[in-house]
Amino acid sequence: MHGVNVMTQLAKKQLHLNYQFCIYRKIKGYLVAYVLLILLVCNIEIHASSEVEIAGDVLQYVLPATAAALTLGHKDYWGALQLVGSAGTTLGVTYGLKYTFDARRPNGKGLGFPSRHTSLSFSAAEFMRKRYGWEYGLPAYALASFVAYSRVESDNHFAHDVIAGAAIGILSSYIFTRPYKGWNIQPEGGSRFFGVRLSRGW
Repeated sequence: MHGVNVMTQLAKKQLHLNYQFCIYRKIKGYLVAYVLLILLVCNIEIHASSEVEIAGDVLQYVLPATAAALTLGHKDYWGALQLVGSAGTTLGVTYGLKYTFDARRPNGKGLGFPSRHTSLSFSAAEFMRKRYGWEYGLPAYALASFVAYSRVESDNHFAHDVIAGAAIGILSSYIFTRPYKGWNIQPEGGSRFFGVRLSRGW
């Protein structure tokens, strides 16, 4: 009887490990899609003319990368899926409006409305806030605001371009993202056993 119980426990442990491995593979797949999506539509602007502009260019990648790293660190399959959905919607709406209006920028170039740097940064910031809380969201919002400032200060956008970009990013992530529930630990016992139950809310 003891041998059967040991075998049952080993089987459960192996099943749990297989489940965790499958979840990890799914998260990695979604994050690869997310990174490719960002890289396909964004270009690193090596011709940036000021330190503020360069910092804004870098942060537009750092914020989404941080959001992706959080989903990986939490082994958060649903979070990764929501992140991809938020980013996809943000970029789709942003580029749809860019090519619809083809607005002039302060520097004379086109496709100024709305700001992609800003929409992508605020999308990541709102995802981190709503999924994982203000301890991540507050610094992310501060950095996203700096990105918006850098676009106006460097004459790449007007104020209304970055305000619209921020609104698109925030709204996209707000719609797609649900708060992360994490693991719940619950004591369980009976006349012949005592233990804990681990459950996770989505």
